[in-house]
Amino acid sequence: MVKIGNIALGDFPLLLAPMEDVSDPPFRAVCKENGADLMYTEFVSSEGLIRDAAKSVQKLDIFEYERPVGIQLFGSDIETMGSCAEIASRVNPDLIDINYGCPVKNVACRGAGAALLQDIPKMVKMTDAVVKSTHLPVTVKTRLGWDESTKNVQEVAERLQDIGIKALSVHGRTRVQMYKGSADWTLIAMIKDNPRINIPIFGNGDVDTPEKALEYKNRFGVDGIMIGRATIGNPWIFNEIKHYMKTGEKLAPPTMEQRVAVCRKHLEFSIRWKGPVAGVFEMRRHYTNYFKGLDHFKPFRMRLVEGMTYEELDGILQEVVHEYSEVVC
Repeated sequence: MVKIGNIALGDFPLLLAPMEDVSDPPFRAVCKENGADLMYTEFVSSEGLIRDAAKSVQKLDIFEYERPVGIQLFGSDIETMGSCAEIASRVNPDLIDINYGCPVKNVACRGAGAALLQDIPKMVKMTDAVVKSTHLPVTVKTRLGWDESTKNVQEVAERLQDIGIKALSVHGRTRVQMYKGSADWTLIAMIKDNPRINIPIFGNGDVDTPEKALEYKNRFGVDGIMIGRATIGNPWIFNEIKHYMKTGEKLAPPTMEQRVAVCRKHLEFSIRWKGPVAGVFEMRRHYTNYFKGLDHFKPFRMRLVEGMTYEELDGILQEVVHEYSEVVC
């Protein structure tokens, strides 16, 4: 049984990675219904939270159906991160996660996210401040290092465990790689094999099929897998992986009716969370992903992104079911 503090996650948990503009409550809802064991919010700016910025505060929204769920924080100032851990803890998530892995320019170039991989002493002090500011378990997500010459994640794992983190997720690329090339899980396996390490180690990067999930579980010995981009438009990947690991057989791909049903539920949650206008608007980025690979889908996609009401969109989705009822994606 894998545990983060007192949070029991099963024998081999599958985690939804925190993704900006993706892993909001509506998306987390459909991932939970399709087998995600632990999920994280979009990453929350500590500076924005201190300023009470509306976007940052809204990212603290969590719901009972999501549990267990963690709030992920990022920032460059140690004191601010400690204060934000206190604020985030008040909304009663199950854990607090620190982002030391985000590679994007407007995060890393401000000294946050993966930038901390260039300053391990500061990373340790920041993590210590967060751990001391909350009663909740604290976890960390990071990368192998800043670049090929500074793959320091093994040192990071030991030092952060020593100051009290309860789990570590590692993306198998450096910051310089961004999302290019292939993820290298060999260093993740070395962390797991380290006799000093006694916290759960989760691997992240390039797992996009049930076969690969099982291969990486057996080959690298991690305690669980965190999945990010492969879940977009494909939240059923969690159940597909679990079924394959249990039976050795692949689940049949979702029918068009099932695919549309999940998309519709996602839309419903989006409207419930953000209201009838913003909820419809926020959903527009997802239609291409839900119906990727369908021939001649562009006219439907254009109508979906131009639709203004749930009733209009529901009608279009019903047409999609009818038009593609014989198609298997």
